Amino acid sequence: MCGIAGILGHDGGDFSPIAARMAEAIRYRGPDDSGVWSDPKAGIALGHARLSILDLSSNGHQPMVSADGRYVVS
Repeated sequence: MCGIAGILGHDGGDFSPIAARMAEAIRYRGPDDSGVWSDPKAGIALGHARLSILDLSSNGHQPMVSADGRYVVS
């Protein structure tokens, strides 16, 4: 079972440290990998804890960012 966390601010700001702490707090849900993505200009951050079941490679690392950087999914 994986876990996701997110935070959104109204006035922008770098929330990556907060998202990192949130991802660490849910690390028990996915002990195999974790990641954080943030956009300080938009004031948004995502954290992810991953339990590798099917794809054991780094290709499953999340949050995933599209090649052009426009989309982020977790």
